[in-house]
Amino acid sequence: MILHYSPREEGTEIVAKKIVTVNRVSSLYAELIFEKVLAFRVTLFYIFTGQHSDDMKTLVYITLAVVLSAWTFISIVSQKQSVDLLLINATVYTVDEENPVAEAIAVRGSRIVAVGSTQDIQNQYTSQNIIDARGKTIIPGLIDAHAHVLGLGEALTELNLIGTQSTQHIAKIVAEKVKQVKPGDWIRGYGWDQNDWGSGTGEKLFPTASILDKVAPNNPVILSRIDGHAIWVNSKAMELAYSRSDMNVDVDGGKIIRDRYGRPSGIFVDNAETIITSVVPEYTREEKLTMYMRAFDECLKYGITGVHDMGIDKTDFEIYKELADNQTLPVRIYGLIGGSGTLWDEMRRSGPYIDALHYQFIVRGIKLYVDGALGSRGAALIEPYSDEPENRGLITTVPDSLRIITEQALEAGFQVAIHAIGDRANRVVLDEYEKASLKYPTEARSARLRIEHAQVISPEDIPRFKKLNVIPSMQPTHATSDMYWAQARLGPERILGAYAWRSFLNDGNIVVSGSDFPVEHANPLLGFYAAVTRQDKDGIPKDANDVQLKFQLSADGIGNPNHFENGWYAEQKLTREEALRSFTIWAAFAEFTANQKGSIEEGKLADLVILSNDIMKCDPKEILTTAVEITIVGGKIRYQHSSGSLSERR
Repeated sequence: MILHYSPREEGTEIVAKKIVTVNRVSSLYAELIFEKVLAFRVTLFYIFTGQHSDDMKTLVYITLAVVLSAWTFISIVSQKQSVDLLLINATVYTVDEENPVAEAIAVRGSRIVAVGSTQDIQNQYTSQNIIDARGKTIIPGLIDAHAHVLGLGEALTELNLIGTQSTQHIAKIVAEKVKQVKPGDWIRGYGWDQNDWGSGTGEKLFPTASILDKVAPNNPVILSRIDGHAIWVNSKAMELAYSRSDMNVDVDGGKIIRDRYGRPSGIFVDNAETIITSVVPEYTREEKLTMYMRAFDECLKYGITGVHDMGIDKTDFEIYKELADNQTLPVRIYGLIGGSGTLWDEMRRSGPYIDALHYQFIVRGIKLYVDGALGSRGAALIEPYSDEPENRGLITTVPDSLRIITEQALEAGFQVAIHAIGDRANRVVLDEYEKASLKYPTEARSARLRIEHAQVISPEDIPRFKKLNVIPSMQPTHATSDMYWAQARLGPERILGAYAWRSFLNDGNIVVSGSDFPVEHANPLLGFYAAVTRQDKDGIPKDANDVQLKFQLSADGIGNPNHFENGWYAEQKLTREEALRSFTIWAAFAEFTANQKGSIEEGKLADLVILSNDIMKCDPKEILTTAVEITIVGGKIRYQHSSGSLSERR
């Protein structure tokens, strides 16, 4: 079976003609060889049966020896190795420094056996399965180094509020859902962002329960903010929670937004969310499994072959392990345990779980939180928010607890990844990592400790990442999503240490990239675009005028206008090569598997993506319209775009 990748505009007739031509040439070549061999045998017969000098016979012996040696050599060379898949006629960006660009790949089983030119690969290998990429681009499978797989499945299942422009729009969506459920059923949604709404005064105010009460008086409603660090609920939901919690007192590391009379208004931030979520029914295992499968399909559609899943529990672990054991887990999962609890206690005793055969499912990390999000003003800052002077954000976990768990992890062979967004939060994490490293210096050097987001950093703390071997795990689309209002939160000086990818690289660090889906769109090419442009899909900002006109700013204004020439704080951009590495080999390094995946090299796992555009050379805007044509995980085609076809020929 020969599989030719054929864009729709190219007919399968061309493919058929090509195969026929190759077969005809091969046949003619075989006939020619037969004729030459027959003529040579006739000549030898004439020489040895006729009357000829000894010199002539000696010459013939020498000629015969040369011919036989050549024939033996050609026979050996012509014995091509059989492989399971060939990809030819491509532009292959390998992310291998010694062989950065190639044309073809040979795959046997789940592994890459050769990378090179199309001619060399076809000379050495044969396969019944061939993908003729016809000039398309192939890159290593993309790894999202910070995401929430079940969260993506939930977002695909619950009410989708991403991009809603007003509270009235959301109320209408909820009202439609009320018609489809029974009274008393919970209504769940995800994705609202008050920063997207206009109030008429320029303020971006949190919504209130009363808006939802009007359309859902008999159904409890819980709607998560886009970053997951705040929820908006109605009075019915708060009524159910009152029986378990005292809402007159704030929760440590959390905040209840209140009206002017001190009553809860319907917004619960960070740790205060647990007041409501404790009474929300959990999804069943079967419901979770369905959501996981939807999330996997979404990942494969965007070329994601591996995910660092931030915060799994015991049920998640069991689902992943069962799928991996049955070889039905289509995406590679590097799981990090969601904080201390039952699963952490069990795995501390048993040690990391590593599928060292297939590398399909690994758990060797724990995910912790130390603060909230910048959008909901829960990120912990050293100095107060520029647009809320009485607020410095929230520390959601006691620093000593971070150190204790880090020490436990180092002793048991686990990685630690801590969510830290504000500059105060990042400093706390660095301080606690440093203390734990003093107790376990050898383990800390190889533990690849991480800070997730590393979003706002004081200049004096950036060098500490390299010193402590801490990996900044960042999300490029956070910068381009937050840029419209981030400077209003931080002011023109503090913002210089925010989303500072180039500063980290210049200091000798790697930067691993993710999306934080479903907080951001799952498509990693959107992150690639954000990393290399620091602009939105419309190319904004092009200059300081765009920022003045369209962005929320602090009272101090924009500061230096040069920061906005062709991008938002454009000096922090990544090159395309760096951006690709951040979603491939650097992400693999952050999960201890860079020797297995993350680049297209002989011996590595055959995780490959065929793209419709050459993202390394095309106009930046064309990155946004680039589609994934084929996603291959472990040598198997897991996704194929409808715009292409695989025509089979025997």
